[in-house]
Amino acid sequence: MTSQNSFASRVAPSGAFHSRVSRSGAAALVVGLALALSGCNSGGSPGPGGTSSQVADETPTATAAATPTSTPSAVYKPADATGPAQNVPVPALPEVAKTETKEGLEAFARYWFQLLSYGYETGDTRSISTLTSPACTMCERARQVQQGWHQEGRWLVGGRVTTPSVNTTFVVAPDGNYQVAVQVSQEALSYYNSDKSLDSTDPKPADSGSLMLVVFREGSWFVQTVEPIVG
Repeated sequence: MTSQNSFASRVAPSGAFHSRVSRSGAAALVVGLALALSGCNSGGSPGPGGTSSQVADETPTATAAATPTSTPSAVYKPADATGPAQNVPVPALPEVAKTETKEGLEAFARYWFQLLSYGYETGDTRSISTLTSPACTMCERARQVQQGWHQEGRWLVGGRVTTPSVNTTFVVAPDGNYQVAVQVSQEALSYYNSDKSLDSTDPKPADSGSLMLVVFREGSWFVQTVEPIVG
């Protein structure tokens, strides 16, 4: 089994159809709710019947003081041989990445590869798909791997993607795209079946260079394609 330019080239196993609706493997973050306890007032009762009665002064019942409680936070657990990753933090788009600037483009490129890495851990490719053209062959291959191996109880271990270097001259090319040179590093990737058996493993690929072609449209960045830098 081989990898191409740090993107896993393996497709989903037989029986996993890429055209079906993806069942997201993204783990939901657990949010705790602190409950404040409040007391209720009880009114007095009238005196015995047939006598002049005086309504007893209304005395509020003791109110239980609200005890501060810490909000439980979901603990991130990376995938391993026992099961898929849990509570994977969702990458956040930096504010600067929303601007059409050199710093904004480089920040966006890092964010895009964080989403790629997130997809290997969770199978959730919704966010990255909205930012990427379906004409990007390498992107689609990665999406098929991520979705296919997070269906029917399967999962992936490893495959984490990092970007040691991101750089752009921030000059629009004749084709209308900005170009971003990205050094990509990816961990080895293991494929597990629903019965917890190891199907196979892709070894760690050599760090490589990728060229992103990106446009800024309607106030946000959009990836046209990602290709290997050859030579």
